[in-house]
Amino acid sequence: MAETVKPAPAEKAAIKPAAAKPTRAKTAAPKAVAKAQPAQGKTDNVKSKVKSDMHNFKAQATDTVRAAAAKGKDRATEAVGSISKLIRDSAGTIDDNVGKQYGDYARSAADMVEGFAGKMDAKDVDALAEDARQFVRKSPAVAIGAAAAIGFVLARLVRSGGKDA
Repeated sequence: MAETVKPAPAEKAAIKPAAAKPTRAKTAAPKAVAKAQPAQGKTDNVKSKVKSDMHNFKAQATDTVRAAAAKGKDRATEAVGSISKLIRDSAGTIDDNVGKQYGDYARSAADMVEGFAGKMDAKDVDALAEDARQFVRKSPAVAIGAAAAIGFVLARLVRSGGKDA
């Protein structure tokens, strides 16, 4: 006689067919609702208004920057003119203390500074900016050195101004 072997209870669970697993009752999933799109005319109107507002803002910012640059250019021209006058006025003292030759150097320097002030005054801000770009492209090392020197002088002026106040 052949004996039939009964599987152990743990083995019975492993042998169950997949169809015997309990399944969830299927529920109807809600259908995706498409977002309501605004009418094409409304979006075009909004886009054109935003573009118009951005254009106006850009124009206003450009005008403000140009006005500030022109004001700064005028101040710088006045300062350079004052430096020229200061050098010219001190040329007489240099003549007396060091010699006429050095006084002539001072007058020559005053003429150069005055010529620079005149050129600066004659040009508009855009032309000055283009000249600066060309100068930096031609000799970047000199431009970096000049920027460092100007920064040093400005830092000294700011520091000394803070102590007086």
